[in-house]
Amino acid sequence: MSHLKFFKDLHKTDVAIAGGKGASLGEMSNAKIPVPPGFVVLAGAFDRFLEETDLNAEIKARLAEVNPEDTNSVDKASNVIRDTIHDHEMPKDLEKEILEAYDKLNTSPLASPKRRGEMFVAVRSSATAEDGAVASWAGELETYLNTTRENVAERVKNCWSSLFTPRAIFYRHEKKLIDHYVSVAVVIQKMVQSEISGIAFTVHPVTEDPDQMIIEAGYGLGEAIVSGQVTPDSYVVLKSDLSIYDINIGTQTRKLIKSKVQKSLKSIKSKKFNKDEDLANDWVELSESEGSKQKLTGKQIIELAKICKGIEEHYGFPCDIEWAFEGGKFYVTQSRPITTLKK
Repeated sequence: MSHLKFFKDLHKTDVAIAGGKGASLGEMSNAKIPVPPGFVVLAGAFDRFLEETDLNAEIKARLAEVNPEDTNSVDKASNVIRDTIHDHEMPKDLEKEILEAYDKLNTSPLASPKRRGEMFVAVRSSATAEDGAVASWAGELETYLNTTRENVAERVKNCWSSLFTPRAIFYRHEKKLIDHYVSVAVVIQKMVQSEISGIAFTVHPVTEDPDQMIIEAGYGLGEAIVSGQVTPDSYVVLKSDLSIYDINIGTQTRKLIKSKVQKSLKSIKSKKFNKDEDLANDWVELSESEGSKQKLTGKQIIELAKICKGIEEHYGFPCDIEWAFEGGKFYVTQSRPITTLKK
């Protein structure tokens, strides 16, 4: 599979082909950190798509028209570029590779040919410049949760085009990357239908105390917490003796879960770039008593802190980690350097 690599074949040195996210997931998988299995559609696939469709010149011309002080010009360029990418078909051999890798990933006992479409995956952008020394693209590109076999190739194209959202175009100007070539790989990973999920910083980003780790936790899928749409709990853990230093319980009014009614490819195409919570996921309201409960027990907090401390020790630098909890087990869905520390 020339355009794909499974996590087991990727390492932290593969950022140029797999992006920051893809390289990190491969590295952690090989280090036996509990990462849901998956594969990466390498950046070369996107490069080939642009070359075969002659879109490079069109993109360059549209970006040259952007005035970052004029939001209308940014929105116009974004819409034209994303529509153009969306309207061009993915090469058939590449789509076939993606579906074959999806079927290989779906190796559960229920995965007979008739039932293979039932596996859900997360489809996540992974810029080749992501988490680098010049700029961190974390949070600038798009993720699509609970994607089916029918929709997976279309979601890969949506991730490619998210390199040209208005937010991403502004980011290029802000970081003086407008003349730099940035490509994007796409991570396809088995979904964890998380009962609880969140973020951990192995060095507290506010106090910057190297002994303080902060864990944020909320009910439901992690995208709601990462995007700041819910108020999570926060727990401070001392790494030196793995003791809980502080607990602050957030009141959560709703949670994001997989939709009971999955939308068709036609529905997804009609909405193009709308985020996946509009299509594959639903918001569920929480009662005040449920939403104000502590999300993780003390024992679970320490178990997760041990995993996060191990990730930091493996990499040798402070890490920003996304995690999920399902069926009594913690999973790590992403790790990257913390880029905001002043010390």
